[in-house]
Amino acid sequence: MPKRWENTARALIAAGVLGGVLPACSTVPETGRSQVLLVSPQEEVRLGISAFQEVKGSKPISRNPAQNAMVQRVGRRVAAVAPLPGARWEFVLFEDPKTPNAFCLPGGKVGVYTGILPITRDEDGLATVIGHEVAHAVARHGAERMSEALLIQVGGQVLSVALGTQGALTRDLALQAYGIGAQVGRALPHSRGQELEADRLGLLYMARAGYDPRKAVEFWRRFHAYTEERGGEPMEFLSTHPLDGRRIAELASHLPEAERQYQKAAKAER
Repeated sequence: MPKRWENTARALIAAGVLGGVLPACSTVPETGRSQVLLVSPQEEVRLGISAFQEVKGSKPISRNPAQNAMVQRVGRRVAAVAPLPGARWEFVLFEDPKTPNAFCLPGGKVGVYTGILPITRDEDGLATVIGHEVAHAVARHGAERMSEALLIQVGGQVLSVALGTQGALTRDLALQAYGIGAQVGRALPHSRGQELEADRLGLLYMARAGYDPRKAVEFWRRFHAYTEERGGEPMEFLSTHPLDGRRIAELASHLPEAERQYQKAAKAER
């Protein structure tokens, strides 16, 4: 997430919370999970579009015609089945062979780095990645993370005020413990949960778009092998992302539902 977007979002959310605005409850499409959001969809989209313009101005965009055409083709098909009314979808392939990754900003702005293409291999693999990123936008994960970060920050400020009569050392230790606990006990597990949710939704979107959902498991196995060749994964409880093995197992558990969607999409094309 670009730093400028993050800082601006924090400022806007802080103004709302400290001004007495109550959190807005929302529900993630498909999964039904409840979430607390402190930023409006309109403001979220505005921030996402602005941040994406900044990224496009600072990172080289690929000039490979075939790869660009593939990203556009897969992106359009997946976006067409994603329930995000009013999205201004844009798919950009950035030239960065050393970064096997992709990202999505609010408003439907998706960036793919060329470094992920050797691992995706084909359109089904790419649909796995793009479906996952599109799912982040549909589920408003960016706004949710910013809202959570602000609430944790406000909690720290409240704790600091409550400890005002304590000694400096006691207050500092308590605030450090709060920060570590909030990060390891709440923020990181929640982030991992969002990633798994995006995996699940992305699997459905790729299937509805006519891409074989079984290929998602194959992609993650290749990605895991790529990671292992470069030193392996960090400990899960300190990571924003779940371990690859867990992701593969979760995806496999959702395959029956996705395969039904895939077969339905195949019949509709006939």
